[in-house]
Amino acid sequence: MLLHLSDLHFGTEKQECLTAIEKFCQEHQPELIVVSGDLTQRAKFVEFYKCRQFLDSLNIPYIVVPGNHDISLYNLWNRFFSPFTRYQFFFGELEPKLETEHFFIVGVNSIRRRYHTRGYISLEQIQRTNEILKLAPDQKLKLVVLHQPFYTPPDDSHGVKDCPVLGRMALENWSKNGLFGVLHGHLHQTAVYNLTQIFHLKVNHPVYDIHAGTATSYRLHKGLPNSFNTILNDGRIQHYWFDEQAQNFVLHIDSAEKTTKMFE
Repeated sequence: MLLHLSDLHFGTEKQECLTAIEKFCQEHQPELIVVSGDLTQRAKFVEFYKCRQFLDSLNIPYIVVPGNHDISLYNLWNRFFSPFTRYQFFFGELEPKLETEHFFIVGVNSIRRRYHTRGYISLEQIQRTNEILKLAPDQKLKLVVLHQPFYTPPDDSHGVKDCPVLGRMALENWSKNGLFGVLHGHLHQTAVYNLTQIFHLKVNHPVYDIHAGTATSYRLHKGLPNSFNTILNDGRIQHYWFDEQAQNFVLHIDSAEKTTKMFE
């Protein structure tokens, strides 16, 4: 099992959600944790410190990438000349990769000062990720993690128009090397979309756009609960929502039924 967290936004974190994630990890022992950006609310030293402490305390291998909140908003000097200094002090590489028994994860940094919300992927990043995916074992689920999604529903934004710059080109290349899906956050809501259909990719398998909600922040989207995703070893995707009464993350049944049918 892979545990997909996003938009932790330390600085606005809810202790009850942190405790519930710790409990979930103790009970289910995920193979790895993937965090798709926005570790902090305002890229402050203390926020990064608390986030690193929390992730280390779970005692599970993890991989993280930055989100648009992980570069300074108000300190213009840091924003323009050293935007990732604090992030790298605590988490090192901006584009790590992680391989476990059932999963192969490639991190991509989509954060740019000029494309603060939409995100950007360069030709160099496309090629680098392509080469890594080519070498990844075919029997493992190949996933790319970056902060901004490749598709957003039209009622929330502009569909494929808000895809990161060069995102379509990235998908056309990565999909040919066995990409199973792309893990995102950013929108603070859970969703799964078939990018093969949306972008008319020339491959004979689905490539999934997998959105995670905010796992721990008070900054909720339209009253949706805190949430996270899991991906099972057979590729089934499930959403867990935080139950305020139970003070626990519980499987969202509607989404579980949909994703089970998706893979039948």
